[in-house]
Amino acid sequence: MVILSLTINDIFEKINMEKKGYISEIRLNTHVNVNRCYQCGKCSAGCAVSEEMDYTPSRVMRMLQTNDTENYRKILSSESIWLCVSCQNCLTRCPMEIDIPQLMDFLREKAIQEKTVNKKSKNILSFHRAFLDSVKYTGRLYEIGLVADYKTRTFDIFQDMDVAPKMFAKGKLPIIPEVIKDKKQMDAIFKNTKQ
Repeated sequence: MVILSLTINDIFEKINMEKKGYISEIRLNTHVNVNRCYQCGKCSAGCAVSEEMDYTPSRVMRMLQTNDTENYRKILSSESIWLCVSCQNCLTRCPMEIDIPQLMDFLREKAIQEKTVNKKSKNILSFHRAFLDSVKYTGRLYEIGLVADYKTRTFDIFQDMDVAPKMFAKGKLPIIPEVIKDKKQMDAIFKNTKQ
């Protein structure tokens, strides 16, 4: 026998989310209301990587505002969501204080779930996964583990190898990872983010 843990409010929220489309899902998961954006363009003007993006941050916001499934698919398969470095320039410049980095992070996770990651972004995705794995297992960033994981995912073994000896000599690459004391809290965070 399966016991349902959904409350009536959860059921109504899911029904409303299906009616309203992905905008409601974004708001529910990130607390970002894309409809607050009035297209001033300050996010794109302040973005350090907007010239490299296929859709600038303000364009992403406008495409999301249309609530059109085709536009949503274009965003999820774009390079833009992977090029965002979460520097928060867009957030600090936004007169409406819209948290675009939070939104981009949600869109990246959604692209992974729906298997729509842009092929050009393969190395960025590999780094993203290696970074999260490092934090998941140690509670902190373990640089040697991060690099080893990234290299095994991309098979680009010799990239930046000339830098490693210098960093090691300066004590920047500890051999043994530093692990946080209460690993159970980190496990709970990762478990809750998968739900």
